[in-house]
Amino acid sequence: MDRAELLRTLRDERVPEALYDLPGVRDIQVQPDAYYFLRPAPDGGWETGLRERSRDRDTSRFATEDEACRDLLAKLRARPRPPEGRAGTVEEYLARGEELRRRAREEVERALRERPPDERER
Repeated sequence: MDRAELLRTLRDERVPEALYDLPGVRDIQVQPDAYYFLRPAPDGGWETGLRERSRDRDTSRFATEDEACRDLLAKLRARPRPPEGRAGTVEEYLARGEELRRRAREEVERALRERPPDERER
């Protein structure tokens, strides 16, 4: 398996593209706080892992691209999944961002108004 075949498999399995970075085949445009990666290792071979808050975690090294692709596929298949009926694309969530921020702001303002008078002075 190579990166192109891995990408086809991930798309067929509907794994959200924001969850992984495959250099040269499917690069993440805006890197989220956490995503899985497959990349050439600096000293040869390949690495897979989870990039979270600018740190690599769960990193594995492989001699071949095939081994690395199979490992990343297994990691992505084993990841926690959202509850049924609650999934959406990253684009849908980003489009709803302003609405979600507005609702959160309204809830905070309502909670502040509903505080008992003795707590308002704190």
